[in-house]
Amino acid sequence: MKVRIPVTNVAELVRRRASQHGDHPALVDGAARLTWAQLDQQVDAVARGLAGAGLVAGHRVAFALPNRLELVVTYLATLRAGCVAVPLNPTSAAGEVARMLADSGARLCVADPSTVATVRAALDDAPPTATVTGPSGAAPGPRVVVVDSSVGPGEMTYADLHVDGSPVLSPLDREALAVLLYTSGTSGRPRAAMLSHRALLANIDQASQTNPAPVNRRDVVLGVLPLSHVYGLNAVLGQVLLQGATLVLGRRFDPEETLRLVAAEQVTVLPVAPPVIVAWVGGDDVADRLRSVRTLLSGAGPLAEDLVREFESRTGIVVEQGYGLTEAAPIVTSTIGTPVHKPGSAGRAVPGVEVRVVDAAGAATGVDDAGEIMVRGDNGFSGYWPDGAEGPSSDGWLATGDIGFLDSDGDLFMVDRVKEMVIVSGFNVYPSEIEEVVREVTGVRECAVIGMPDKRTGEAVLVYVAPTPAADREALPDAVRQHCAHRLARFKQPAGVELVDTLPHSASGKVAKGRLRAEQRRRAMGLA
Repeated sequence: MKVRIPVTNVAELVRRRASQHGDHPALVDGAARLTWAQLDQQVDAVARGLAGAGLVAGHRVAFALPNRLELVVTYLATLRAGCVAVPLNPTSAAGEVARMLADSGARLCVADPSTVATVRAALDDAPPTATVTGPSGAAPGPRVVVVDSSVGPGEMTYADLHVDGSPVLSPLDREALAVLLYTSGTSGRPRAAMLSHRALLANIDQASQTNPAPVNRRDVVLGVLPLSHVYGLNAVLGQVLLQGATLVLGRRFDPEETLRLVAAEQVTVLPVAPPVIVAWVGGDDVADRLRSVRTLLSGAGPLAEDLVREFESRTGIVVEQGYGLTEAAPIVTSTIGTPVHKPGSAGRAVPGVEVRVVDAAGAATGVDDAGEIMVRGDNGFSGYWPDGAEGPSSDGWLATGDIGFLDSDGDLFMVDRVKEMVIVSGFNVYPSEIEEVVREVTGVRECAVIGMPDKRTGEAVLVYVAPTPAADREALPDAVRQHCAHRLARFKQPAGVELVDTLPHSASGKVAKGRLRAEQRRRAMGLA
């Protein structure tokens, strides 16, 4: 009987695929194409380069890259070298990058022409966090590694990281930290969720156990969702690694270009966020251009039921949905394999994951009774960086901060969020972070951020501002927008700025955001 040796490091999946079918295409990035054997070789070369740059197990490697071949290679090489990957959203502003680099203590930061100016500006504003040795000697860190662009003083080219040598053996500790993914947890301020190899591998396996599996070896999978986001990184890339499928990379979503890419590469599995479906649903020829697609997966945000029905009617493609969160690596539930797709349902817990709903006292709620969603499984994160705060309880349950209910079949329905997070194009936006930036603007006495419906992005950021008596009320909205444009990633920037004389407050003195959201709902219904 053949004994299966368990994988202990995500990068081992690459080596296994290379040994089993090395000539099968693994990555497509424009004209660049890598087989699994070639990908494995490049991962080895960069892992050796990280060691040559002075990095050892546990050191953090950041990368501010759009979806491109070098991101996949760098991520896997970082894990194979025993280091910790720190994916940065490539649309982040310099101030955000500075905070994340300083907080993570990254030794290297890989950037390309679209992000290197932001990374350099971030380092100009931040004190050095480490010293790294490279081809040009020692330099204050994190050292910048540049892809496809000229280097500055003390920087390295991406080619410098490619070092010939013997195969690199991955560390064997499944509990070792693999990835730091910045989110806000329950505090509202960006913090890094600590995901171990155990958590990542568990969720890759759990998601693959649905019937049918979301991806198989013959599939061509679209990789247009950002690989800096847990959905793209582990739910999409993770399944490709497990099954040995082919990943077709797209730098960003563009309605026309992405449709062209799907048709040209004969994509069969299409993981998307809700704005993609919004952009495509009205297209006259979208059904014809998506005819190669057998599975469409929508995640990273809520999707309106009428939109689902219209898209399915126009294309004949069933929209599979699910629920997840960064701290669960990320998939918790899925509609794949459920007997009936119920309107508003996020499906059932994937195999190996438990879901329960509890009331304010922590007791299980009844069928169809709403409460806080709790999750348990090997996919749970290890708490927030650096000390593991707010991780799963001693018995393994993770409080999600989301409100929902389970029906008699065990299907999950989302109701609300305990956290006041706004989801813009599938990305989490935390009001407290935006409010902190808005308060920096001269003339702002008080502010509050809520989400408002947006047909293109699902939700958008709306800022209420109470000005100081001396403020220039006419100029203040533009001043807020301009300051946010400098300090925040585009998806976090306000879509609306409203001036009010005062903000409503609760008896405890906090801004009563429920009243602001109620006002927005009345407006949406034409009642205000």
